[in-house]
Amino acid sequence: MNRRQRQKMIPSTWIIAIKQTEARKYYVLYAIDWKRGARLSWEGWNNLADLLLFHIPNKRKTAGTKSSSQSAAKIAKKAIYLHLDETQYGELEQLFYQPFSKKKWRSFIEEHSNNDM
Repeated sequence: MNRRQRQKMIPSTWIIAIKQTEARKYYVLYAIDWKRGARLSWEGWNNLADLLLFHIPNKRKTAGTKSSSQSAAKIAKKAIYLHLDETQYGELEQLFYQPFSKKKWRSFIEEHSNNDM
């Protein structure tokens, strides 16, 4: 793998985390690149329809200026859905900001995965 390829982030796993509060649902989209140990997140949706209209910017290089975008509706077809309560969502946020560990991420995803949406 050359330097340019190492700088690229290519998400291999997409996660849509749905946090259920007493009043409403809150949606967050995560992208994980297992090979490079990279992760990104986009948050701030209270409605799934609004999330699906969002276009996710994909940079061709991590420090590059050229970028393209991909529809969240296409990503939603292959995403892993996690239905979480507030404590589980707190665990996910802590996991996101800790040093990358494939084992911790995979065990969290397997424990909370729910792909029947």
